[in-house]
Amino acid sequence: MKKTEVYILSGFLGSGKTTLLKRFLADERSRGRKVAVLMNELGQVSIDSDAVEEDILLKELLGGCICCSIQDKLEAQLQGLLMEEQPEVIYIETTGAAHPVEVLDSILSPLFADQLLIKGIITTVDGTRWKNRKALSPQLQQLILEQVRNADFILINKIDELKENEQAQLIFEMQGLNPKAQCLLTSYSKVPMDRLRNLSVNVEKESSHIHLNLSTYVYQFHKPISDTSFEEFLKNLPDTIFRIKGYIKFHYSEQPFLFQYAYGMPLYMKEYMDMRLNLVFIGENVDWAIIEQQLVSLESETETV
Repeated sequence: MKKTEVYILSGFLGSGKTTLLKRFLADERSRGRKVAVLMNELGQVSIDSDAVEEDILLKELLGGCICCSIQDKLEAQLQGLLMEEQPEVIYIETTGAAHPVEVLDSILSPLFADQLLIKGIITTVDGTRWKNRKALSPQLQQLILEQVRNADFILINKIDELKENEQAQLIFEMQGLNPKAQCLLTSYSKVPMDRLRNLSVNVEKESSHIHLNLSTYVYQFHKPISDTSFEEFLKNLPDTIFRIKGYIKFHYSEQPFLFQYAYGMPLYMKEYMDMRLNLVFIGENVDWAIIEQQLVSLESETETV
């Protein structure tokens, strides 16, 4: 089954996300693919929906951020899109206040994570705001730093307002925070589209593919496993696995559990119906082959009475 590509457009307010989205959509029109856009606004009124032409599927998520207060709405919208419309690619424009790790966590529901190919997180940065970021509150400074640190591709916009030495300093600072991401100085989010299309979360041997900062992995169990062995597996996980969520069934239980894991803390909630036993992982610099080997080993254990 061909997976639906997902591009996440991140960045602070006024940094050029919507302009970049318009460039993506113009490129998709020339490619003739079936496209959907999810646009998230903190307020109750959409500001940027006019950027999306009428023949493109547009879902608006208003009144909160998809990475926290309206996660359930996002899951429902995505599931509906995948079941009813089956787009080839989905663009998700986040609010300026969205944290990239939380957005990725919100998107990857265990119900359909195996149908998505996350192409990457593209962050737009207003160069002048970055230069003057010390004037912002500590919380906003931290948010902008996190948006840069977790990006796979960084567009530094409004470079016409910066001197050459300032432009060089910005690239130096951002590459120091995130050496894996490509940085590009731009005006009005002008970027060669093939540079962005080369993003891929798949582990590729070809050097033409860019290895992403954050990566995801989905494992599907086919039978119950030992709860004690699973707890041991969790204890030995690397610190760079930030989130796990999904459904898991233990030998002692008739029904599965909804499992969530964040900051090293596991949480189990009893389910009352059978679900596909998918576990979704989000991490950084993780060898997923080792994790897969450990999970296969858990599943191959025989039940002890």
